[in-house]
Amino acid sequence: MKLIHSLVALGLAAALNLVHALEIQPYSPELLASEQKADKAVALHFHADWCPTCRAQEKVFNGWKGDSAVPGTLLIVNYDNERELRRKLGVRTQSTVIVYKGAIEKARVAGDTDPQALRTALLAAR
Repeated sequence: MKLIHSLVALGLAAALNLVHALEIQPYSPELLASEQKADKAVALHFHADWCPTCRAQEKVFNGWKGDSAVPGTLLIVNYDNERELRRKLGVRTQSTVIVYKGAIEKARVAGDTDPQALRTALLAAR
């Protein structure tokens, strides 16, 4: 019986960690606004399918999906389609990542594929 209680406790702890783990979702203005209004950590990844740097960043981010050590939400922005958002935020190149805590920009990196640099950027919103 004690073993069952231990397994249940471990399962609950794992589930709670997933609640605060990195989520990766497609960008929508409504989702960004919701995350910012709730004062959560949220990042925008300006991604283009044709961009090798973006694909390298995507591999790094996907490796952290569900990892509670990298909390927050990463929204994938289609670089080619979101011209107005790019203009508004001053994004000049694909592979740009902008990290917010609520509505406050905490970090911005462009063209970087180094896992430590990307992790540091995401963690700036803690």
